Amino acid sequence: MTASLQETYAPTTRCFGCGPANERGLRIRSFPRGSEVVCEFTPEPHHESFQGAVSGGIVGTLLDCHCNWTAAYHLMTTQRLDYPPCTVTAELAVKFLAPTPSGGPLLVRAKVVEASERKAVVEGRIEAGETTTATCRAVFVAVKEGHPAYHRW
Repeated sequence: MTASLQETYAPTTRCFGCGPANERGLRIRSFPRGSEVVCEFTPEPHHESFQGAVSGGIVGTLLDCHCNWTAAYHLMTTQRLDYPPCTVTAELAVKFLAPTPSGGPLLVRAKVVEASERKAVVEGRIEAGETTTATCRAVFVAVKEGHPAYHRW
């Protein structure tokens, strides 16, 4: 797959973290790789909280959006759907283990550890070289018609 999940299934989405149509957003690109979904992201100086370190808010956004797409992709593939269901974050717990450096590419990895028909629990992490700088555990729920996020992609 040369196009990311976001570019394939939500090219007009304006989400700050993952929307391909948001020119001022992070525009992360998530790709299925075996049992994981991976994303490479290179922070820029305006993503820093102080020189050389990515803002915790940006770290949280990277994990939230990437893990959300991991959940949506999992629900789509396990239920044999043509399109991923619109999922929203129900819970997100981030652990900051070390400053996330801004000087090069970061690898964001995520995998579903538990799922039901409308819910997926995802564990994610950010790696800078050999160092894991942040981890998360998050719960995502597929929304039903009537929810503001329904059909957002």
